[in-house]
Amino acid sequence: MRIRLDKIASSTRNVGLFRDVTLGAEIPAESGVVVAVRVLDDKSTYNHVEDAHGRMMRVQAGDVLAGVLGARDALRGYAGVVPQRICVGDTLHLLNLGGIIGKCTSENSGVGPPCRVEVLGSVLQFNELGRRVGTPARIAPGPVSPLDSLPEELPPVVLVAGSCMHAGKTAAACMLIREATSRGLKVAATKVTGVALRRDSLEMQDHGAHEACTFVDAGLPSTAGVDVVPVARGCIAAMAATQPDLILVELGDGLLGRYGVDAILQDPQLQICQGAMVLAANDPVAAWGGVQWLANNGWRPVAITGPATDNAAGSTRIEELCEVPAINARKNPGALAKLVLDHIDQTITMGAITALPLEAQWAR
Repeated sequence: MRIRLDKIASSTRNVGLFRDVTLGAEIPAESGVVVAVRVLDDKSTYNHVEDAHGRMMRVQAGDVLAGVLGARDALRGYAGVVPQRICVGDTLHLLNLGGIIGKCTSENSGVGPPCRVEVLGSVLQFNELGRRVGTPARIAPGPVSPLDSLPEELPPVVLVAGSCMHAGKTAAACMLIREATSRGLKVAATKVTGVALRRDSLEMQDHGAHEACTFVDAGLPSTAGVDVVPVARGCIAAMAATQPDLILVELGDGLLGRYGVDAILQDPQLQICQGAMVLAANDPVAAWGGVQWLANNGWRPVAITGPATDNAAGSTRIEELCEVPAINARKNPGALAKLVLDHIDQTITMGAITALPLEAQWAR
């Protein structure tokens, strides 16, 4: 069946869809499969979807949307899964702003019930010229390949992790990128866990990253419930190939979430090449608990940021409890960047990682 799409979600971008597509009745119930759905609800909240360029589009009842089957497990959003079986006419849900489609299993009162969608079919690809029989499109493989091992030589890697979603990770990452680039460094950035949304990587580029990628570029609509470590290695390697002075890695969701942040931080290869870690936390308890968890897994943050540091009441208490500097990324980005870059230079001098000292790189 031929159909014209009203909207194409950013999660499909690896496929490169046009408005006119052919649909198939066979729908593999698998993460990463591209489907066309008809929107059934008009919602006053959580009623937008991001397009392939990062622009938010309002979705309304009757719209025909191309999205991707996937899971989500968000504390401050929706939790959902890919059903074991999917047929044309089934009702599923729009699980996130990137156009991930699945069966909602739990909702958050802050965003209301999820938008219902009717499944119209799988979007077909015709991979051979003149081929009349298509196959269900998938976003894998993408331009980034998962890897079993990291490259032997890497530039310094700065990781930004958080106690939870909405803890200020992307804001901190962007401030660090802006400050580093203002000092003459070439920065590449990647987000290696979470659920598909191009907005974060585009924001990193807006703040000066010369290149950015996410796990979606490796063919995953979401990192919930999958082995994400090879994907993280692939994303870091892909950014290293652009020859930056520094790689910034954002870990979407929280340390104890279900998106694989814990597995990545427990990866021996990544622990060897660590340059610096920044922890974003929502409150002093989260900061204290995050530092304890990180210490048990071979990490110590050089700074704590996020809403917990919005004023002195949080910052001073965090520093007393954790003995880690608490610096608000929005209010004092220069101090945060200086702390991180000085730590990397010290680490290089001590021989913990092999790289050209940053001061030398600024002079290039």
